[in-house]
Amino acid sequence: MTRDKATAALTAPGQFFEMEELAIRGIPTRVWKHAPTTLRAVLELSTAHGDRDFLVYEDERITFRRHFAMAAAVGRELTDRFGITKGDRVAIAMRNLPEWVITFWAAVSVGAVVVPLNAWWTGPELAYGLEDSGTSMVFTDEERSERIAPYVDGITDLRAMVVASEHVGPDGTRSPTSAAPSADASQGTPVLPVLPVLPVLPVLPVVPFAQLLASADDDATLPPVDLAPEDDATIFYTSGTTGKPKGAVGTHRNSCSNLMNLFFSAARGSMRAKAAAGDAPSDRQNANLLSVPLFHATGCHAILVTNTAAGGKLVMMHHFDPERALELIEREQITNFGGVPATVMQVLDSPSFASRDTSSVRSISYGGAPAPPDLVRRIKEHFPVGAPANGYGLTETSAMTTMNAGDDYVARPESVGPPAPVCDVAVVPDDHVGDEPPPGPPVPDRVGELWVKGPNVVRGYWHRDEETAHTFTQGWLHTGDIARIDADGFVTIVDRAKDLIIRGGENVYCVEVEAALFAHPAVADCAVIGVPHPVLGEEVGAVVVLRPGTDVDAGELRRFVAEQLATFSVPTHFWFRGDLLPRNAAGKLLKRELRAELLDPPL
Repeated sequence: MTRDKATAALTAPGQFFEMEELAIRGIPTRVWKHAPTTLRAVLELSTAHGDRDFLVYEDERITFRRHFAMAAAVGRELTDRFGITKGDRVAIAMRNLPEWVITFWAAVSVGAVVVPLNAWWTGPELAYGLEDSGTSMVFTDEERSERIAPYVDGITDLRAMVVASEHVGPDGTRSPTSAAPSADASQGTPVLPVLPVLPVLPVLPVVPFAQLLASADDDATLPPVDLAPEDDATIFYTSGTTGKPKGAVGTHRNSCSNLMNLFFSAARGSMRAKAAAGDAPSDRQNANLLSVPLFHATGCHAILVTNTAAGGKLVMMHHFDPERALELIEREQITNFGGVPATVMQVLDSPSFASRDTSSVRSISYGGAPAPPDLVRRIKEHFPVGAPANGYGLTETSAMTTMNAGDDYVARPESVGPPAPVCDVAVVPDDHVGDEPPPGPPVPDRVGELWVKGPNVVRGYWHRDEETAHTFTQGWLHTGDIARIDADGFVTIVDRAKDLIIRGGENVYCVEVEAALFAHPAVADCAVIGVPHPVLGEEVGAVVVLRPGTDVDAGELRRFVAEQLATFSVPTHFWFRGDLLPRNAAGKLLKRELRAELLDPPL
């Protein structure tokens, strides 16, 4: 069955993937007619999966039924104890833990706007995100609470911190369902015996997460709240080409549209595969290995929300390790894994790959970073029944915009695929003037900036009117990526217009690293470039000109940058020059010349 025939069958009137046109903020937009209206509706639907495993973390298991009870209990604590109301911001600053998931669903279901903060960020970066978003409450793990603690005095609206413990008890397990701790009434600060590093902050109540679960019984219900599709649901921070990171404000419709985009892609792929092979449907529960951070749009929108709705088992890792990943693939009968290309390549390259049972894997999907075309061949070689998939999306598109999967991907490994049916894409030439793309159908293989429109595109940036007006026009997102679209609608990303490095799926904006380097008194000039890496895709390289009479080495500059920026932004390669960096007549750095000089031949 062709792609177009499958699309027509699935989107026909009366079908689950039927579409309609609505005015969103005054702009006609094609939407999924039968999408869940809010993320709260998604959580409520998840109870149908009952006693199936939902979250697996190390030796902990939480069923869908138990998860809903825990999320409902935390939701009631948010409203009744902490006074959280619709529109208040609730931040999550922790590594991938079951508490991350419980907090997300609790907060978003009571109308709060969830602010997932990058767990790699330093204390000042985390404090910036909390202050900029006007966060009322922050949920952290122990490590992030220690980073934030010195800065709480300067965070205007923050009124409470909840800390999840990674403490392992005498029985060798760590459970978020442990009994609630006692409270020290004289201080008003709860005391958790197994959490000795719980920070004591006289200006801010600090509460152990376990205490919020005291009422998490099977009869727990969510507090009432009036939610609508266009209500704000999330603020994901994304680095800009200048200045501090900016928060992309996503609505309930944005996330639910991404959910439907992914459901549609899976349904179309399944329909075409069954038409070709006559496969019988399987009632096996999908099991997904979570190898990307939940604080990214991919981890949250594409993996967490999708598995909550679909009844998939989400297997979490303390940190990604290819050997542990293979162990979990075998133990938990993982059907889906991926993340970014680097994680897939590390699993394929593992010396223990051949000794592990990976026969359960049916789908290997990734995005967030350029994928080498040869990765498709390697996946087919190592997973004969696994279907590779590569997609394109941004924080601003709530994850998926295009998807290239199965035989289409094998045939076009350099492409990120066609857009979802509710998404429009356009290639806009440099000389175009206007708020909308040129009229008429796309010109095949014309190269220009990729613009995206659809119900998954966020409404703008938090309190950044100027940047919002520059990036979003008449519903179209100006992605900054350079692309071409062929006659069949397949998108290929050619280059990035933004000065951006993608290191293992993490966006590193060169201007931020350059600003950190310029703050060092010995640095007269600098330029940051991407250095090719076989696993991570790119690493961060810095070309530095020192001030006369100063002497500083790469180690000192690394330490200096690490005090200001997350680890993934710290340069791993340094070149010191005595002459000026190449610039054009307008004073703009000629980074293409620097790359050719330093990386040709490649390192």
